[in-house]
Amino acid sequence: MTSLRPLGSSDLHVFPLALGGNVFGWTADEAQSFAVLDAYAAAGGNFVDTADMYSAWAEGNEGGESETVIGRWLASRGNRDDIVVATKVGAHPRYKGLSATTIKAGAEESLRRLGTDHIDLYYTHFDDETVPVEEIVTALDQLVKDGTVRAVAASNISPERLRASLDFAESEGLARYVALQPHYNLVSRDTYEGPLLKTVESAGLAAVPYFGLASGFLTGKYRPGTTVDSVRASGAGEHLDTERGRAVLSALDAVAEAHEAEVATVALAWLASRPTVVAPIASARTVEQLPALVASADLTLTEAELTLLTEASAL
Repeated sequence: MTSLRPLGSSDLHVFPLALGGNVFGWTADEAQSFAVLDAYAAAGGNFVDTADMYSAWAEGNEGGESETVIGRWLASRGNRDDIVVATKVGAHPRYKGLSATTIKAGAEESLRRLGTDHIDLYYTHFDDETVPVEEIVTALDQLVKDGTVRAVAASNISPERLRASLDFAESEGLARYVALQPHYNLVSRDTYEGPLLKTVESAGLAAVPYFGLASGFLTGKYRPGTTVDSVRASGAGEHLDTERGRAVLSALDAVAEAHEAEVATVALAWLASRPTVVAPIASARTVEQLPALVASADLTLTEAELTLLTEASAL
């Protein structure tokens, strides 16, 4: 059985692949979502990632649909203590920004939808630079003191604001971020690799990258001349037009063939091998899509294979 990994300096231990909940209540209805969650848990998975705004972008939705689905699943399966639930605040249409008031109200709404008395990992979804880091960190610390949040983390934040947040938490003895959720994958390395990664590394944070499969491009199903029926097709397909995208696909094909593995499995295994990364995030709309994702937890690539992928993606 795959070993769980410690999440930064927290007392949380997680499966090395987080299951993304962005599709729940959107492209996956409740029955499909339950089936995917069941299959993930059966494979040893325990780390489910969502946000209060999922999926406000879909027609007829208002945000919170994913949390509601996950909450119903936890209640019906009676497995709340077995699952590390991560959610986010700051982007829900009714709870935008990171003022202390918004953070508190957003957390209360998330707890209600999830049907639980605590959130294991609570992220600021997008940094709000109109709010001082002191206010944000203090508000998050209060949730930890209240027992409604076990650990706090950040996403979509600059290295400077991340460092300032960590420094303030440490100087005041408040709950500090234990993880960062960056946009990071084989075809999108530039944003994370640099000052942000160095800050995460020096502070001992865990990286939990989103878009680990580049909106599906790194599954290998997007090829020249093919048409994919997906709401994310336009975003994923754009990588085909780049030298980096084509080189990465070629390298992934070679490594996948050597291991008799899926392209997606190799892409996630590369990401999981990167410095600071504890658990990439990937979502599955159907149970059939899940095995290739969870298999990444048990795939060890050789140094030569890692170098091939890293050099292809550096073009």
